[in-house]
Amino acid sequence: MPDPERLRDSTQIVLPCEELSGLRETLESEFAVTVFATDDAVCRIVGSPVEIKAVGRFLARHGINLA
Repeated sequence: MPDPERLRDSTQIVLPCEELSGLRETLESEFAVTVFATDDAVCRIVGSPVEIKAVGRFLARHGINLA
C-alpha cells in the first residue's frame, strides 16, 4: 500500500497565495488542476502526479521555488 504522505506530495502543491498572483487563471486553464485557498494565506494546487510535475516546472519558470 502506498504511503499516504508520499501520495499527497505527488498530487498537490501548497504555497502562499501571494505567490500565485496573476498565475492562478493560467494554471487552471492550461493544466488539469484545481486551485483553492485553504485559508487567507495558503493556496493548494491539486491534480494528478503528471500535472503536478508540469505545474512545478511552470512555476519554476515563473520564479517560484517549491523546494
